Amino acid sequence: MAEEVVLLDFWPSPFGMRSRIALAEKGIKYEHKEEDLRNKSALLLQMNPVHKKIPVLIHNGKPVCESLIQVQYIDEVWHDKAPLLPSDPYQKATARFWADYIYELGGRVWKTKGEEQATAKKELIETLKLLEKELGDKPYFGGESLGYVDVAFIPFYSWFYALEKCGNFSIEAECPKLIAWAKRCMQKESVAKSLPDQQKVYDFILEMKKHFGNE
Repeated sequence: MAEEVVLLDFWPSPFGMRSRIALAEKGIKYEHKEEDLRNKSALLLQMNPVHKKIPVLIHNGKPVCESLIQVQYIDEVWHDKAPLLPSDPYQKATARFWADYIYELGGRVWKTKGEEQATAKKELIETLKLLEKELGDKPYFGGESLGYVDVAFIPFYSWFYALEKCGNFSIEAECPKLIAWAKRCMQKESVAKSLPDQQKVYDFILEMKKHFGNE
């Protein structure tokens, strides 16, 4: 039986990018359906009636919601190629902990101004430095190859340029090892093909700022 894989997604979503990367790492062909979040499709509402959010992975007609659950599902179903989660239970638990820790990085940097933005930048850098410490001297969070935490985290790199422009600061100056890791990930075709252009994300955020009256 042929596999039918569909991803309901929205191009600038770091959460959707997680599933895109995981599917690319596994070499899985799928149909990518772009959603208009201001006019959600009947399929999205049917497949994710609880949260009504993207991304939704539909495998042979069955929906899997929430990005990290999707990455775990993809890793389990197509387990014969490019394993993302380690087999050791403790290492697996540790990877899940750090992946859960990475959520909504830097949103407040572009949504705020003044003192509130300064606080948001400080908190973002503290979070990134903590992640940089966890990375250590390893090529990837998972060790020698791209793994679960890398897949969870690297999508946010596509937003870094926009955050730097909006907040007038340099992430690389604060976290050079982390940026070196991100550039290493971007050398992988599965990552490079799955992440949008950083300038395009910045343009999208400028439109969002206009929409919310936060120019």
